[in-house]
Amino acid sequence: MEFSAPSTFLFLWLAGLLAGFVDSIAGGGGLIALPALLAAGLPPHMALGTNKLQSSFGSLTASINYTRKGLVALRPLLAGIFWTAIGAAGGTAAIQFLSAGFLRHIIPVLLMGVFVYLIAAHDRGATPGRQRLSPFRFYLAGGLILGFYDGFFGPGTGSFWALAFVMLLGLDLRGATAHTKITNFTSNAVSLAAFIAGGKVFFWIGIIMGSGQIMGAFLGSRLVIRRGVRLVRAFLLAVVALTILKLAYDTYRVPV
Repeated sequence: MEFSAPSTFLFLWLAGLLAGFVDSIAGGGGLIALPALLAAGLPPHMALGTNKLQSSFGSLTASINYTRKGLVALRPLLAGIFWTAIGAAGGTAAIQFLSAGFLRHIIPVLLMGVFVYLIAAHDRGATPGRQRLSPFRFYLAGGLILGFYDGFFGPGTGSFWALAFVMLLGLDLRGATAHTKITNFTSNAVSLAAFIAGGKVFFWIGIIMGSGQIMGAFLGSRLVIRRGVRLVRAFLLAVVALTILKLAYDTYRVPV
């Protein structure tokens, strides 16, 4: 694609809108946005950095919308924001020196477990459940582990966070989705800072997609607020399944 062509601008904006819509409901917007950036002709490392910029617009918009509607209380989440930022900084630093290749074989298996759990425990997350960890312990462990993972590799982070909020803090899926957007934005922002420092961000492309992300995230988060758990569960299952298929394809395809 030619970067200066109006059709390319429209393509990237629409990709950002769709990614923001899906991501605000169940995560997984990167499955849409990153291939769009690569299709537009960005080198892989620039696509990764620019993806973090455009996705930050969407996760921030969804976070604000969920907070304004009372689904998230920021004060209890401060520990989660802090530990997620620390974890993401460590993961972003580690990826500079280590290969993420070994994770490509592990993560599809873990995501398959999430997928099977969501199908089997079909009533889980419909209403608030039992809290199994104190918020401090949850955010310490979740922030460091999932923040590190998002900075280091990334795919499936939103699904892991949502399931953790449901199983360990006892939130319903709608509340889990709202809280996940806060932690996602935190790790996105930390990783984005590292990519900017490395000169791996096309700002104007990220801003074009980001404007689409804002609209998509606003529409998606409003839909979650109105429709609730059933919508989130359906989207989450679809996103997890697509993530598994994409990772499996990228890992095991035979070069031609």
